[in-house]
Amino acid sequence: MQGSAQANDQLIISDDPYHPANHICTLCRSFYNLGWVTGTGGGTSIRKGPHIFIAPSGVQKELMQPENIFVLDYATTSYLRKPPVLKPSACTPLFMAAFDMGAGCCIHTHSQWAVLVTLLVERDAAQKGEKLEDTCFEIEKIEQIKGIPQGRRKQGMLGFFDKLRVPIIENTAHEEDLTSSLEAAMDRYPDTYAVLVRRHGVYVWGDDVQKAKTQAESLDYLFRLAVEMRTLGLPWTTS
Repeated sequence: MQGSAQANDQLIISDDPYHPANHICTLCRSFYNLGWVTGTGGGTSIRKGPHIFIAPSGVQKELMQPENIFVLDYATTSYLRKPPVLKPSACTPLFMAAFDMGAGCCIHTHSQWAVLVTLLVERDAAQKGEKLEDTCFEIEKIEQIKGIPQGRRKQGMLGFFDKLRVPIIENTAHEEDLTSSLEAAMDRYPDTYAVLVRRHGVYVWGDDVQKAKTQAESLDYLFRLAVEMRTLGLPWTTS
């Protein structure tokens, strides 16, 4: 069933700062201040029970308000609340792919550090004569790796001596066209909680909002560190 925004405003009106409609706005402002999103790029989505809350397209992230939020029914993917003057996020099918994997929150950023590590991996592959297909960002023996979980249905976090792998997929002209590549990367790397998009950014998800945010922050720290390590001639891995 598709209803008007006015008829379903109760879905986004709450005094609770952690209600998804409020929380998405807070997160988007935070990500804007971190430099992860600029203009209207990037996005965030939260699943709460049967509902999916999604930041809209075309709204500057630092100015977003709860009334701008779209709400979908997870089971049918139909819109329960659709602001009439806004467009749904082009990231929606990618967010849904993360929710189908059991995520409670998915974050998409255009972090410069995420983009730069994809370029460095691309250059490495070219220098080695390797194909770009199925390339990964890999790093090990860095403390912040402990901020990333072992994998779906696995207990605990990665350790200092574990190698973190984040798959990289190729960018497309239209965001929604990334969906099949994202899903394929999830299938190839079932333990991953993130997928990098070459020359574009990163998708990060978690079991809930707190975990997704923690993982996004940990990964961005590692991406930035990796770029700085490369400028100093330091390797990301020992093998």
